[in-house]
Amino acid sequence: MKFKIITLFITTLLAVNFQVSAQETTDTLLKNAQEIAKKEGKSIFIKFEASWCGWCHKMTKDMKSEKTKEFFEDNYIMVPVVVNEAKGKEHLENPGSTALLKQYKGDKAGLPFWVILDSDLKIITDSFDANGQNLGGPASVEEVKEFINKIKKSAKKVTQKDVDNITNQFVTQ
Repeated sequence: MKFKIITLFITTLLAVNFQVSAQETTDTLLKNAQEIAKKEGKSIFIKFEASWCGWCHKMTKDMKSEKTKEFFEDNYIMVPVVVNEAKGKEHLENPGSTALLKQYKGDKAGLPFWVILDSDLKIITDSFDANGQNLGGPASVEEVKEFINKIKKSAKKVTQKDVDNITNQFVTQ
């Protein structure tokens, strides 16, 4: 009897541990983001990324820098979605990430790919430039200008200080 109880306890513990460590589905991520976006009057910024992607890491760093973090937190519900992981790291992907990336036509764009939605999950803008190329993690002066124009369509308020901070942070010298 003790063996059965111990086995049941260990099985339950492992099941709970698996649920805690498993990646959230994209459906759950979007549902939670939508709920918060509606309450707080913000847009939803989905950034598709992978652990191997240097540009993804740079964009995350730029968005979380001391100069820009407050702007992005005040205007967006940030939703990082892990997709296209390397062999052996597929467990890092959010279930449904490939389908969601394809839904927003980012499946052939490269990473990072991002899309900004309103609180009804309608697309406001995405990372495609006027020529249909993925801006990804913008780094050149031209890319950052286009990024800022897209930000202006989706943020509650963009000041000149915000523009300067984003430009100074994102543009790679």
